[in-house]
Amino acid sequence: MGCEIRYITYQLASKEVSNEDLATTFEEFSAEDIYKKVGIKKRFHTSEDIIGSDLAFQAANLFFNDTKFPKEQIEFILFCTEGLDYIAPMTACLLQERLNLNKNIGALDLPSGCAGFTNALGMAKAIVESGQSSNVLLLFGDTPGLVSHPQDFALRSLFSDAGAAVLVEKSNENHIGNFVYGVDGSGAKHLFVDKSCLRNPIDKEWLELNNDVGGMPRGQMKMNGLEVFSFSIKEVPILVNEILEKNKLKMKDINLFVFHQASKIILKSIQRKLQIPTDKMAYYLENNGNTVSVSIPLCLKEAQREGRIKKGDKVLIAGFGIGFSWSGTILYF
Repeated sequence: MGCEIRYITYQLASKEVSNEDLATTFEEFSAEDIYKKVGIKKRFHTSEDIIGSDLAFQAANLFFNDTKFPKEQIEFILFCTEGLDYIAPMTACLLQERLNLNKNIGALDLPSGCAGFTNALGMAKAIVESGQSSNVLLLFGDTPGLVSHPQDFALRSLFSDAGAAVLVEKSNENHIGNFVYGVDGSGAKHLFVDKSCLRNPIDKEWLELNNDVGGMPRGQMKMNGLEVFSFSIKEVPILVNEILEKNKLKMKDINLFVFHQASKIILKSIQRKLQIPTDKMAYYLENNGNTVSVSIPLCLKEAQREGRIKKGDKVLIAGFGIGFSWSGTILYF
């Protein structure tokens, strides 16, 4: 018994932010300067009242509307985000009720970001292939815009808010390969959300300090870009080679490489280091921004829509980033 990805939907946040829009806030840069620096033309930001689970809910409704898949046949849901509704209960429980799914299903949260899709897919594969459920609905929702300081150019120009829904289902053949995982918690503080939970909670002093930008009540994302870049170009090539080795494949066997859309400079550096031909690279950052856990399913959906993925193709997917954490596998189409 194996499993496969049956369908993908994604939902970008409602507010499109162009480089011209950003240039009005960051007057030291023109729209052309911004594009040259980050390689992004537009990104999407949510409003204060729409959070990750809302975007996941919207993507799930798109899935059910597009596929007509019966809700009563969903057996398990995994919700992946770094912005849960509450510390408790699990947001997956709330999504079960909002989506009007059966009560006799599994539901778990997976607090994971940049490697969230590959981590969640690995868990779904384990659930299905162990016989616990015949399908898993993976839900994703990330809103980095809600924890990015309005004056932080690096974050505001790079990240997008988005949701996705992905159905993983039992199949006669195995279309999802062996996984490789990795983590290095020593890099955790190079990309994290300060003042966001129990270890270092928000206090009156923090709210007063950020009074001019609404207090930043959800905390503030902080990123050491150089450290994130160094981590990415060191670990991702190793990850790719380990994925190939674990699945008994070579670079030439892969038809498309789909990496987490971290940034243009990171993707280009990985491509150069691994000597991947441009026609085998998925670049969907320009018109979407970095959508965190949604970036890989977004790429897969768009690549399929464009005919870049055909029956019989082998696609390598790799997520990496916040944590620091990384994971990946091979998809067999």
